[in-house]
Amino acid sequence: MKSLIIAAATDDGENFISRHFGDAGYYNLYRLTPEKAEFIKKITNVSEKERMHADPGKAQGITEILRKEKVQVAASKVFGPNIKRIKKKFVCVLTNANSINEILIILQKQFSRLTQEWEAGEVREVIRLQ
Repeated sequence: MKSLIIAAATDDGENFISRHFGDAGYYNLYRLTPEKAEFIKKITNVSEKERMHADPGKAQGITEILRKEKVQVAASKVFGPNIKRIKKKFVCVLTNANSINEILIILQKQFSRLTQEWEAGEVREVIRLQ
């Protein structure tokens, strides 16, 4: 695999949000290789609001938005209970860091691990970064 498309949950374009991944105002998309992370574009989160906690409709809405953009990796500081649904479609990366750029550098170094999880299909493990 030569590159992966990463979606970073953000409101300001520079930092991860401190809310659930599905509650982001935007997702910044990046094309990641072991050598670089290239910004592709910002997409607006137009998914419906959650009707109940862990709403499967919310997970489906986020999935549809990101799959149209060919996203393979979802990165955020927080995922809600819908992570069990989301990780079947994407590699989920949890981080404590605020800076998206900081995590992109780490993910470049973890490219083979990301690729391995992507190829694992629906039994993917969540990647936790410090």
